[in-house]
Amino acid sequence: MKNLPTRTPQEQHVIAMARWLLIAVFIVIGYLVVAWAAKILGPILAALGIAYLLAPVATKLQGLGMSRPAAAGLLLVVFLAVVTTAAVLLVPMVIHDLADLIQDLPRLIDNLSAWLHNNFGVEVPADWRAYLKSDEVRTAFSDAVGPLSEGAQAAVTGLLHLLAFLGEMLLIPVFAFYFLADWDALLRRIKHLVPPRRRAAVVDTAVEIDRVIAGWVRGQGIVVICLMILYAVAFEVLGVPGGMPLGLIVGGLTVIPFVGTFVGAGLTAAIMLASSAATSVWLGAGIVFLVLHLLEAAVLTPKIVGHRVGLSESAALFAVVAGGKLLGFVGVVLAVPLAATVNVLLRKLVSYYEHTEFFGEEADAHVAVSPAMAMILPVEPTISVSAVTEGGEVPATTPTER
Repeated sequence: MKNLPTRTPQEQHVIAMARWLLIAVFIVIGYLVVAWAAKILGPILAALGIAYLLAPVATKLQGLGMSRPAAAGLLLVVFLAVVTTAAVLLVPMVIHDLADLIQDLPRLIDNLSAWLHNNFGVEVPADWRAYLKSDEVRTAFSDAVGPLSEGAQAAVTGLLHLLAFLGEMLLIPVFAFYFLADWDALLRRIKHLVPPRRRAAVVDTAVEIDRVIAGWVRGQGIVVICLMILYAVAFEVLGVPGGMPLGLIVGGLTVIPFVGTFVGAGLTAAIMLASSAATSVWLGAGIVFLVLHLLEAAVLTPKIVGHRVGLSESAALFAVVAGGKLLGFVGVVLAVPLAATVNVLLRKLVSYYEHTEFFGEEADAHVAVSPAMAMILPVEPTISVSAVTEGGEVPATTPTER
């Protein structure tokens, strides 16, 4: 066998630059293709997301002796039944509460303006009050129903549009079944597309990316859904104005640690203040916020999400907003997986840099990671700040998970 000629450092540098340039070109082409096919990819990506969420449960059912297609069919039937039941029960209540809140909006604005003037001497500008009470704002709130209004427009514009809309929705469970039934074969096929010499490293990175996505989507998603239901039910029982939609919003805001709870509490207080809620309602709402916040911090998040290293809430929310602006619904679906991929790759890049000859092996090579740093920077999990000694030095310990 012939010995391959060794390349000079300059040639290796040129080859590396050409490789990265080719990767950048593929990324740009991929973005253009996805942007062009966004409307077509929507149902397929939604189905792929459902299959990804249900795949671990299907694998467990398969381990109990059930065939993969049967497990996929059973899980999809249960999933669709739960979603349909929730929609049938919750949507009418949400629409009713939202309609009442919109109808009562002028009075709420006047009450809140009067309270601010009497207690703080703050005068809400007249043009602000006029705009908030205008039909334009009411229409904007009414259009927030989203998919329901889209379905209504499809029904109004004609039979063909309605059939096209329903056909697009029916594609989601069909594709989800095929993805879920062939999940293992699909992963094996993707794995074998990677050159053997790179396969181990790529699979290792893919497993880490999957762990980050699972930690965010499955863990954080379950926690937020539980809190949305609990807040909505509690507000409805207490008689908080707009209880059901307000509870869903407050529960959804808990995806942002601490800040979301405070924003939700402020929004609830403003609505109750404007509607002149009774003292018992104020007391009940305060107890609900306290109990559910403690439940989320002490039970739900530790038990469901755990302390694994994952995608920070700030990064995920930024990715969702950016994805929605760039690619609409498709961008929202792809946002978290892409953010998780970038997060893992940047973390590996930082780790590689910290082991280069340029970085060195000085005594301060290991940096204590504060919670604020962990939310912003793609850093490897290290010891906590509390482990730093009084002299400012970090004791040599093995990295631990957050």
